[in-house]
This record gives sequence, C-alpha cells and structure tokens, in this order.
Amino acid sequence: MVESLRETILILVSSPIYLIIIGLEVFLSNYKHRDHHHGRSGPRIRTYTWRNTLTNCYLMLLNGGIDLLLRGFYILVLSVCYRHHWISITNVFSYWFLLLLAEDFLYYWLHRWDHEIRLFWAVHVTHHSSEHMNFTVGFRSSVFQPLYRFVYFIPLALLGFKPLDIIFIYSATQIWGIFVHTELIGKMGWLEYILVTPSHHRVHHASNPRYLDKNMGMFLIIWDQLFGTFQPELGPEEYQPTRYGLTKPLESSGPVNIIFHEWKAIGDDLVRKDIGWREKLELCIWPSRLES
Repeated sequence: MVESLRETILILVSSPIYLIIIGLEVFLSNYKHRDHHHGRSGPRIRTYTWRNTLTNCYLMLLNGGIDLLLRGFYILVLSVCYRHHWISITNVFSYWFLLLLAEDFLYYWLHRWDHEIRLFWAVHVTHHSSEHMNFTVGFRSSVFQPLYRFVYFIPLALLGFKPLDIIFIYSATQIWGIFVHTELIGKMGWLEYILVTPSHHRVHHASNPRYLDKNMGMFLIIWDQLFGTFQPELGPEEYQPTRYGLTKPLESSGPVNIIFHEWKAIGDDLVRKDIGWREKLELCIWPSRLES
C-alpha cells in the first residue's frame, strides 16, 4: 500500500512539472528565437512541431499500455525472485542508496545492449527517430521494451530489493531522463562529472559519427566514464554541427513505420538469397546503427 502510494505521489508531482517545463520550453524557443539545434549553423529548425509532438505522445501511450498490461506478470516474477533473495539490507539509507546505484547500473547495460544488439535496437530505434530535441522527445518511448526490461532487474530482487521499490526507483530516474531532453540548458558545471545532463544526452541523440552510441546512462554518467562510452559535447568550433535522428532518415514518418521499420529491415535480411543462415543470424545480432 505504501509503495503504491509513493508511485501515485510521484505521478501527481511530476505531471504538472512536465506541463510547466514543456510550456516554458515552447515559449522560450519562440520568444528568444531558439528554434535551431544546439550548436547548429545553417537553416533554422523548429524546436517543436505538432506532428513530432503528437508522435511522441502516441509512442508514450503505446509503451505505457503494454507496460500496464504486463505489470502484474513482471511484479510476480520479481516477487518470486525476492522470496529467494540472497542478502538483506537493514539500514534504510544504505538500502535506497544501493538500490539507486544498482538500478542505474543495470539500466546502463539495458540501454547499451539496446544499441549494440540489432533485435533490441529494432525496439529502441523509435526513441532515436526524432530529428528534434525537446522535453517531449523524452516521452518518445521504445514501445516494446516493457516485454523484456524487467529481466534486467531480476538481480535486484535477488539482492533483497522489493519489487515495488525497484519499480519506484526506475520511475523516479525516468523523470530525470525526461528532463535531459532539451537544448535550453547548457553545460552544468561540476554536475557534468556525476549526472547525465542535457549536454550529455544531446550527444546521445546525435547522429554524428563521433557521437554514435555514447552516453548511455539514465541518471549517473559514471558508468559511461567507467566502460568507455562517454563523449562530452563539443562546440561548433571543435566539431561539426549536431544532427539529431537516425543516420539514415526514415522514408516515411507514419506511426506504423516509425515502430516497425527496423523489423522490416531485419525481415528483408532474413529472406536474402545471397547469404547463408549463419550470416542472417549475425545480421540479427550485431550492431546495425549505421544502417538504420
């Protein structure tokens, strides 16, 4: 009951904040004429468009619907694992601090493998398909990720963390994950060495070769620094202007194609006549970001 109340409060507090910051971003991007990409030169590109924003909401609703349908199942799986947990953490501060640290660490690997394994990239690619960068892009969800995301959190239950606490911490870090999708905020001083900041996440969403598959963290940037996926944002005088979206733009931005275009590409590879089954299986596994 307490865990459910915590999540309800989180939703009630975060929802009006989302509306305020999105409204503020829309106002500032128009009033200050900040309708261009961070560090970009050349023709101005609007920060918000109706089509892009509605697509972000559409993908969020699909993701949320699947998550809601599966919630009972993955809570049951995590609960079974929790009943067989290996250790118990009795200190309250240590419990929540270690849960935050461990959940963010496991999310890093979830996110990294979503980029590095083609079948998972086919799910995650929807989040990267926007050529805009604004707060609503944070809602541009990987629609089918709830089908497997909970598997990454099974170790947390085995380590003695309660399933609803795991879900709560994930939801809380997701809120930070929404806030870093913006061009309005520059670099954040010493926080750049600890947290994932808007500057770090602009790099993550860029399709420039040097920026591909960098800065995978959700809340803490330390995992990227430890495991070699960190890349600071460079100024226009140091590197080419930032481009958002996929390396190969979508032929159609229709709602169905946005979700399934990479699955179609995988299907096309599986029926190719010029390669054997071993090569076909490799095409389903190895990175395909540069071809997507």
